[in-house]
Amino acid sequence: MKNTDLYRLVWMSRPLMQATEACVEAGLRETELTVRMRAVLEILWEHGDLTVPDLAQRLEIKRQYVQVMVNETLTSGFTEQRANPRHKRSPLLMLTARGREVIEEIISREMALLDRIGAGLDPEEIATALKVVLAVTDKMKQAAGDGK
Repeated sequence: MKNTDLYRLVWMSRPLMQATEACVEAGLRETELTVRMRAVLEILWEHGDLTVPDLAQRLEIKRQYVQVMVNETLTSGFTEQRANPRHKRSPLLMLTARGREVIEEIISREMALLDRIGAGLDPEEIATALKVVLAVTDKMKQAAGDGK
């Protein structure tokens, strides 16, 4: 079989994602956040105030599902809305001070975990692995769009 390693790489993405999600969930036990709320906070922390459609685009999931996620963060007081000068019907979502504090603490703990996990791994190999995963992801998206 040709491309056996590429096949394994693609199919290992699922167990990697499941293991990662389990680590993220474990890191959220002391907070009021769910994994999906954490995703919203991280995007806002990284990119600043965004609309729900902007969040959906960055998360690469449907806007309706993101709205559910956003509603949870609003109800919990981690985010708040403000008027969007560019679009009357699509408010901007922003982190509250509480939301910023909790996501910064979570990201700090996660980076410490990655430091431990990455100990002994070659940084060049990590960079190469990232480059390959990004290229394969892009090509898979193109193939799905082409109907192949």
